[in-house]
Amino acid sequence: MPLSARNQLSGTVREVHLGNIMARVVVQVGENRIESVITRRSAEDLALKEGDAVTVVIKSTSVMVHKD
Repeated sequence: MPLSARNQLSGTVREVHLGNIMARVVVQVGENRIESVITRRSAEDLALKEGDAVTVVIKSTSVMVHKD
């Protein structure tokens, strides 16, 4: 499915925590981990589990940059 979002990162699911309504998903992208909160139903529809190959799509109006 083509998307207009340009920030698409391939990674591997490391954690899936299902709550009553929401789910927290942690994806390993290279040396970094990206954490997303999605609906529980979406996580179940995708049948997300540890080890799954996924694509993280980031579409945001605000991105913060920090430099040490």
